Amino acid sequence: MDIVAMATQVLNENMGLSLEAGQVKTALSGLMGDGQGGIDLAGLAGKISENGNFGELLGSWLGDGANGVLSVDSLGQIFGQADLSQFAQQLGIDSSTASQGLADALPQIMDQASSGGSLLDSVGGVDGLLGAAKSFLS
Repeated sequence: MDIVAMATQVLNENMGLSLEAGQVKTALSGLMGDGQGGIDLAGLAGKISENGNFGELLGSWLGDGANGVLSVDSLGQIFGQADLSQFAQQLGIDSSTASQGLADALPQIMDQASSGGSLLDSVGGVDGLLGAAKSFLS
């Protein structure tokens, strides 16, 4: 599965834009990168689960069934406004459009990336992920 191609398609559909894959990869790797120019969705899942407020939401994206909705405010809590502004700048769009587009797209990206279990397995399954999220609350 090509995460960049999938993310480019989902972001373009959600924002009504025609972004290039290289542009999306650069912007996404700034937000959820692996430190080598790639996109680390398993790392992002870990980051989201670290915030105890989002464990169940993440579980809905990675598991079967309907995806929970991510608000723009929650997106700001996960990434921070400075990183979201940088994301928007790299895409050449305003912060509001970028944040709303990413809030709409991220559940779909995570859901599609976890189809077949590879992403979910890499973070210890839904139970392991939710257990990790709960451990941060203790």
